Amino acid sequence: MIVLVDAPNVRRSLWPNLSPERLVELLARWAEAEGAAAIAVFDGPAPEPVDGVEVVGTGTESADDWITRKAAELSQPYILVTSDRELRERAGGNAERIVGGGAFARELSELG
Repeated sequence: MIVLVDAPNVRRSLWPNLSPERLVELLARWAEAEGAAAIAVFDGPAPEPVDGVEVVGTGTESADDWITRKAAELSQPYILVTSDRELRERAGGNAERIVGGGAFARELSELG
């Protein structure tokens, strides 16, 4: 299962905010445990990749636009992780499931 993660949304769902590096580290643990192919999408630059997570820095494109484009290209089921209502509408139409950023961040924080 592919999991598209709106990284800025998930990072800012907890206080204190997760650092980009910590988010990717926790996401790698989660993906391994779940047998998922996780893609963490960051606005602009991205942290260093970690085994088990595809890390995408979007440069000048927004993470939302990148996720929307990627979701449209997928021919297989995927999970969308975001609390952004507009992104849910744009990219969630074919998602098998949509998970809120806060719920996902709390699940990740339980791993570490």
